[in-house]
Amino acid sequence: MGEKSNLITSTQKIIHQALDNLGYDEGMYELIKEPLRVLKVRIPVEMDDGSTKVFTGYRAQHNDAAGPTKGGIRFHPDVTEDEVVALSMWMTLKAGIVDIPYGGGKGGVICDPRVMSTRELEGVARGYVRAVSQIVGPTKDIPAPDVYTNAQVMAWMMDEYSVKNSDDPFQFITGKPISVGGSKGRETATAMGAVICVEQAMEKRGIPIEEARVVVQGFGNAGSYISKMLYDKGAKIVGISRSSRALYNPEGIDIDYVLDNREKVDLADHMAVSVLSNEELLELDCDVLIPAAIANQVTELNAERIKADIICEAANGPTTEEATRILTEKGALIIPDVLASAGGVTVSYFEWVQNKQGFYWEEDEIQELLEKKMKSAFDTIYDLHEARNMDMRLAAYTVGIKRTSEAVRFRGWA
Repeated sequence: MGEKSNLITSTQKIIHQALDNLGYDEGMYELIKEPLRVLKVRIPVEMDDGSTKVFTGYRAQHNDAAGPTKGGIRFHPDVTEDEVVALSMWMTLKAGIVDIPYGGGKGGVICDPRVMSTRELEGVARGYVRAVSQIVGPTKDIPAPDVYTNAQVMAWMMDEYSVKNSDDPFQFITGKPISVGGSKGRETATAMGAVICVEQAMEKRGIPIEEARVVVQGFGNAGSYISKMLYDKGAKIVGISRSSRALYNPEGIDIDYVLDNREKVDLADHMAVSVLSNEELLELDCDVLIPAAIANQVTELNAERIKADIICEAANGPTTEEATRILTEKGALIIPDVLASAGGVTVSYFEWVQNKQGFYWEEDEIQELLEKKMKSAFDTIYDLHEARNMDMRLAAYTVGIKRTSEAVRFRGWA
């Protein structure tokens, strides 16, 4: 309970401050501080050995005043109700930050796809949709991929939904394969959004991308795409981390070589790199630090030793409240997670729009629209941060909660 409850509490605290900045009273906060509804479900699945295993799942819908709720479904052994609740609130903020007509939703199933067969995984995916079917749909709540779910899982879920809702199954879910209504650019959207934010921050700080020294903690889906995109733009990626250890070369790491050989356990033995711990990686001398791994990596214990001028939070909650204060006072520019990772929900929105109109866009059109949305969001948040002398996280929450709170007010809910 502790860590996840703290996640909710810290999120609520900043939302409260944001609503104060917008001039709302306690009634608004009381409505927005928790989801409007949270559903807990039980999902029976026949396993390959003939037994029936019952999985527990959740779906949280934070607030649908501004539009249907939207958010991913994660399959992970550590999924909890508290985590799903907190992440649904973050999705509301992300949608507001990029100014799209959604509220926040989030879902999860307690399972471990790494030890499940394809047939068992399909059973969980279809069972989850059956279990939550009464509260989801194109005008209610639109799921998407998240941790350990992907386009194939979305396709199974869409197909299961189509059994009872044959008129509009493509509109029900995003992150699908392109052949069944998916959008070009969706797979790389979250990373692309973060890179756009980094470029905007570099411009504000007068750092040419060709001279930028970048450290990326975490080389999973987000971290690897971000590293590749910045590398291709001319940035020098001086440090990356892979599982329990990190690689460092002050002259820059060949990201193409790492990507081509990422399955090698002894990769460091074949490169001109030093091997560091993840803790040492965070404290390297660099212009941009991108925590893209797990939560609570930058804390009050190491914030004073962080040397980066720009910190871009590609992971969820990598920087604690106290560390945010310390880094901001030191003059660092933090790109908060709710802004940095908003590219995913933005292109999910584009996919939903394409599904509704039955007309599909080219990838360059999607990238152009994504860039426009992310640059506008960054500039709005940065300008508020400067004008009101508030940290970037509070500025992002203030921008992010505005659309939903206005919708609540106009609809007379609070």
